[in-house]
Parts: sequence; structure tokens; C-alpha cells
Amino acid sequence: MKVLITGCNGQVGRCLVDQFNLSADLLAVDRSQLDITNKSAVDKLVDAFKPDVIMNAAAYTAVDKAEDEIDLSYAINRDGPKFLAEAAERNNALIIHISTDYVFSGDKKGSYCEEDPTAPQGVYGASKLAGEQAVIAACSRHIILRTAWVFGEYGHNFVKTMLRLAKTRDTLGVVGDQFGGPTYAGDIASALITIAKSICVGNNSKYGIYHFSGLPHVSWSQFAQCIFDEAVQQKVIAQSPVVNSITTLDYPTPAKRPANSKLDTTLINDKFGLQASDWKKALNNIKAYTN
Repeated sequence: MKVLITGCNGQVGRCLVDQFNLSADLLAVDRSQLDITNKSAVDKLVDAFKPDVIMNAAAYTAVDKAEDEIDLSYAINRDGPKFLAEAAERNNALIIHISTDYVFSGDKKGSYCEEDPTAPQGVYGASKLAGEQAVIAACSRHIILRTAWVFGEYGHNFVKTMLRLAKTRDTLGVVGDQFGGPTYAGDIASALITIAKSICVGNNSKYGIYHFSGLPHVSWSQFAQCIFDEAVQQKVIAQSPVVNSITTLDYPTPAKRPANSKLDTTLINDKFGLQASDWKKALNNIKAYTN
């Protein structure tokens, strides 16, 4: 299996590189090696390498900055995936594209299923939805994997932020009226590899959109408390800050966040046997998130 990974230095991209064994012919590139918004560069690299699978882990993820950097958001989140998908189609390759819970409004009661109507509330979500649509239109062999609340050993994420703040704060206000499933980046990488292997051995009926995120669902403030409890138990911090649950209105941001980011993972379990990310287990070695 020849695999091209874009965004190889991001949270999921680095986990993908870590997890692929030597049986895969792997080409992993970051933005300095391949600007996915440059169609000619994408075409040249893909046509030369001729991958069986393209895994697109590259994305513009600065949710608040996206409200101002609209053109850049769409270039990376829509145009780049489109160019990769077109190249995949031309080379009869599978493209696996990572998307987000932000394609939904966040107003639903209960968990979001794949067929629920999309209604992004900001530029980031809208650009990611446009990317989904572009990939689907350009490549018949596609997987769209929507996920949420990603954290891991690499990059910037909520777990690392909480651990950093715990060293200098006795009290923290953390939003308690937004709910979702924290998702370990390593579990996303593992899911992507499982999907790729399944389809490459001939399971062609499984193309489409899938949801993959963590359980149990919690609020940000509940997630923060779990992080601190683990950090204290594992002696990463001496004591937990007091976590005060605040409202979204108490913590205004340029971009609107979904109040409900819960993703239903039934379909991906039925099709690929993949369980929801066990984010509590991923915190068992919390020292890994302090680097």
C-alpha cells in the first residue's frame, strides 16, 4: 500500500507517521514540502508518487482567526482537498479527508448522525464543509472522517493548555455549556489506517462520510476536571485548580462554537468495527502532554 500523508506535522499527521509500519510505502509531507493550495504542485507530486491512498491531515484550524482570514481558510480547507481529490481520482486512489463537528449548527438534541443537515455557524465550519463537498464531487473513492475536540502529544490542544495553566492558576473558568466527545489523535490515526486497509483489500461499498470521536460525552469544564484529576494522581501537578463552570456568554469569542458537538459513531462501528475513542484511557500517560 502506497500512502501519501499531507499535514504530517499536525496532531493527527504525526500520529499517522508514528503508526504506519514498514509494510507501507509512505510519503509524508508538510506545508514546506507540499502546498496543497498549489494545484500544479499537487498534481506533480501525486502523479509521480502514484499513491494507493491519500490521507489529508492538512487543515486551517484557527477557528477565531478564520473569521478574518476567510480566503486562506477556504484555500486550505476547500481548494487544497479538491486538488488532492482530483489527483486521487486521476490515479484511481482512495482519498481520506478529515473534517469536523463544526459543519453542524450545534443546536440538535442528542448526537449528530452522518445524514443530519449541516449548518456551519462560522468561516471555519463553512470552509470545512466546502472541503467535504469538493472531495465528494472530485473523487469517487472517498472517505470523509468527521471528528471533534482533538488532543494528543503533538501540537497545540486543550489538554496541553489546561496543564500549562494549572502551573500558574489556582482557579480557572472553563465553559460548561458546550458538550462533545474529546478525541485522542492517536485513535484517529489508528482509525484512518484501519479504514484504508479495509478498502484497499476490496471493501469498496464503504465509501462516504463517517463520524469518529470520543466517549463519554462531556462539557469542556468536565473534561478539564478529568485532566486535572489525572495530572494530580500521576504527580504531574501538585494540586488541581478549582474549575468554575462558566457559560459561552461569559467567554465571548470571534467565532461561534457549537453548543452540541456530540457525534454518533454507530456507523463507523457497523462498517469498520471501530469503537469510539477512549479519551480517558488516552490520559493514562498524561506526562506525554507536558512537552
